[in-house]
Amino acid sequence: MHVEIHGHRGARGLRPENTLPGLTHALELGVDALEFDVALTADRRLVLTHDLTVSAVTSADTRPAFPGDPLYPYVGLPVGQLTLAQLRTLECGVRLPQHPDDRFAATQVPVPDTRMPTLGAVLGLVDAYGADGVRLHVELKSDPTRPDLSADPRELTEMVVAELDLYGRLGGAAILSFDWRILRIARELAPATQRYALIESDTMDSVWLDGLRLEDFGGDVPAAAAAAGGTTVSPEHVLVDELFVRRAQAAGLPVAAWTVNEADRAAELLDLGVAGIVTDYPDRLRALWADRGLPLPAPVRARRPAGV
Repeated sequence: MHVEIHGHRGARGLRPENTLPGLTHALELGVDALEFDVALTADRRLVLTHDLTVSAVTSADTRPAFPGDPLYPYVGLPVGQLTLAQLRTLECGVRLPQHPDDRFAATQVPVPDTRMPTLGAVLGLVDAYGADGVRLHVELKSDPTRPDLSADPRELTEMVVAELDLYGRLGGAAILSFDWRILRIARELAPATQRYALIESDTMDSVWLDGLRLEDFGGDVPAAAAAAGGTTVSPEHVLVDELFVRRAQAAGLPVAAWTVNEADRAAELLDLGVAGIVTDYPDRLRALWADRGLPLPAPVRARRPAGV
């Protein structure tokens, strides 16, 4: 049995999320897929960020991009209102917990002077590592309930597909989104590229599901995901039980559950028959896989300088 390990935002529990050091660490540990988030800047550049506003937990201001910049400080502002030059001033390598229960601050190794990377920089890094066997899971950040913060879904998808194609990665990538409009657009633009239909309880609404209503599918999320153009259904792990997996099998879709950091829950999901597990701690899942005698993704080492 082969079940995939997907590194969430690289390896968020171990290194700064959505950064080159974090993605590098996940590659060197060994993952089947490298997951990260992208959004669009004011000057139409694709950058890695989970949040549509600059997060005070993962980012800190260092200086204005130019003297007297009226938008400075940048933390808390919409990513789409800032240029790449402004975003590149942010410190993204030191987690700044705002709450005492921030579980990642205790385990994440800081990497000071780390900047927010572009999608192109990530693709260059992966190329430098020769990581052709690692699938790139590009989550397009789009919130249909907040069009003021989100890029146009077609423009965003077109730009991501074009960038992947430029680097010859369309066949070794997957497009992920909670906004199922993006699945439809990606199916049109790159039909051979995998599409992951993300879902959680807060997005079980037609505004997120490209107009589909779950009640029209008898509450069958995998069936709706298949209708939306998904090739894999990717739910929050709390939604996954025996019925969910049976429905996914009936719809012809693999299940990739997110985000699982405890070995006991990962073991339950393995027993249920999921095809992949997304984790902040690839090292923990690798230990479980070894205990189970499951095939492990090979660690990857750089074959030439990244040049990014």
